[in-house]
Amino acid sequence: MAYTEDLAQFEEFLGAAGRTIEDADHILIRRFLGVLVDRGLEKSTAARKLACVRSLFRFLRRRGLRDTNPTLLVSTPRRARRLPTFLDERTIVTVLDLPDRSTPRGVRDAAILEVFYSTGLRLSELLSLRPADIRMRERVLKVTGKGSKQRIVPFGVRAGEAVRAWIAVRQEMLGNRPDPGTLFLSDRGKALSPKGVNIIVNRYIRSVSELQKTSPHVLRHTFATHLVNRGADLQAVRELLGHASLSTTQIYTHVGIDRLKKVYTQAHPKGT
Repeated sequence: MAYTEDLAQFEEFLGAAGRTIEDADHILIRRFLGVLVDRGLEKSTAARKLACVRSLFRFLRRRGLRDTNPTLLVSTPRRARRLPTFLDERTIVTVLDLPDRSTPRGVRDAAILEVFYSTGLRLSELLSLRPADIRMRERVLKVTGKGSKQRIVPFGVRAGEAVRAWIAVRQEMLGNRPDPGTLFLSDRGKALSPKGVNIIVNRYIRSVSELQKTSPHVLRHTFATHLVNRGADLQAVRELLGHASLSTTQIYTHVGIDRLKKVYTQAHPKGT
């Protein structure tokens, strides 16, 4: 359905420009994309429509109806990069204080939240942690990230205390069942699943925040954003997060700039 509508829109554009499929060139197709963006369409939608037009010209060329494919000279519109969702410093402190630390479940939940915020680990990295990966004296974790690459990540005093408290009651949750070897366990003493961690983290975040999208990644974004906002070196943040490229980490500088603009607008007499 969308394919048909996209082709009809392109045909309408050609007609308004006094052109046909046979004489359409790359300049005309770029104009078509420009019209779409000027109308307020998302770049992702414009990219989909271009993909549809590309398919059309590939078909025409295969059938011998065109000698060239002008879309090969047209770049796909780059999608706008969405800024990461994060919690402000006051809210994250509230989230970390929520678990009931008088129960093994609450102790575990507190340790999970503290480790996420203190280290910025990915969900998969937290799930793969084993007790032997924790070096309490040095306060560092050995993390296995994407592509099985390992890195050492420091953690704070509060996170260390939370993990130590969890290890002390971990056996209680494990019971007489075989030890899966992972640091964090489910209520049934098995290795925690991604779904299980999502449920835990989302419950605490949603109890104090109105964010529409909540996940463990929000805590990773919060970790990185707070570091950058407080002046951390971007290269160091890249290494802590395990990013392969600095360009991936640079998105957190945009978050900081947006925050500064908001403060400026609210505080400066001529800010609006």
